Amino acid sequence: MLTVAIQAGGTSQRMGRDKARILLAGRPLITHVLERAAPLGTDVLVTTNSPDAFEFLGVRLVPDDHPGAGALAGLQTALRAALAERVLVLACDLPFVCVPLLEHLLQVAPEADAVLPRWHGELEPLHAVYRRTCLGPIEQALAEGRQRMISFHASVRVHVVDEKEIAAFDPQGLTFFNVNSPEELQTAERLLAAGGPPA
Repeated sequence: MLTVAIQAGGTSQRMGRDKARILLAGRPLITHVLERAAPLGTDVLVTTNSPDAFEFLGVRLVPDDHPGAGALAGLQTALRAALAERVLVLACDLPFVCVPLLEHLLQVAPEADAVLPRWHGELEPLHAVYRRTCLGPIEQALAEGRQRMISFHASVRVHVVDEKEIAAFDPQGLTFFNVNSPEELQTAERLLAAGGPPA
C-alpha cells in the first residue's frame, strides 16, 4: 500500500498567484502531477490550506496542521494523514514527473525511512519517498524550531539516489523541473507543445 501526497500549501510568491491551479496546456498544473503519480498509490491526498479550491480533483484534501509554517510542516501533515506506511511526496508544480523514476525510488531501498534523489548536488525532498517512521523525528525538529527539510535526517535511515541512477530514467532531469515563475510556465508550455518528456 502506498499513499501519494501532493503538497499544494505553498505561498506561490514568485508566481504571484496559486500555482497549483494555474493553467498549463489548458489544465491546472496540479492535475499534470496527479495524472502521472496517482496511479502508483492506493491512497491519494493533497495537502492544502484552501480545500474548497481543490474539490474538483476528486481526491482527499487535508489542511495543513500549521498553515504557513513551511514545507517541513507540510510533510508532517502529509505523513499524519497518510493511510499507508510509505508515502510518495511530490510538490504540486512538477508537471513532468518521471513515473519510471518514481517506481525506482519506491523499489531501491525498501528498508530506508526516506529515499531522496540528489540532482545537481541538491536533495529533492518534495520528490521523495518517506515512511511514517519519519513523523516523530519531524515533529521533534519542528518543536525545536528546526524547519529545514533535512532537519530530521540524522534521526532516520536515509537513502540518496544519485545522478547516475536518475539519468538512467530521466537524463535531462525534467522530473525535477518546477513551475515557480511565469517564465518557467512558458518553458513548460514550450516543452508540452514540442511533445513533452516521456512519462
